[in-house]
Amino acid sequence: MNLPASESRNGRSPESPPLSARALVAAGALLAALAVALSAYAAHLADAHSQSRLQTAAVFAFGHGIALAALAPSARRVLTRLALLAVLIGVAVFSGGLAAAYFFNTSTGLLPFGGSLLILAWLAYAADALRR
Repeated sequence: MNLPASESRNGRSPESPPLSARALVAAGALLAALAVALSAYAAHLADAHSQSRLQTAAVFAFGHGIALAALAPSARRVLTRLALLAVLIGVAVFSGGLAAAYFFNTSTGLLPFGGSLLILAWLAYAADALRR
């Protein structure tokens, strides 16, 4: 079977991002979708006090989801992908922790770790960008 030069046996072009980068893109898109749903829930069903926390969780999830979806395809270096993975984990801990506190009445004790991980992840991404 002769394949076009721009395709490999798995149907992707040889220049397509690695699986880990594609997984980050998918996770970013999922985060954005969940953020929209969470924002709608907060606006229509949550009490006034809880709306602020849920909207904060939604804003963080949406912004970081879009960032992952946009940045991951060009993440060819391992450090870049690790920094973006740390962004994903950080936003999951931070936004997920805010949402879990509302829905499951869990502690918000881990939220500072999620926020700190987000800061460190973006600093690592910036440092890696300067090394390119």
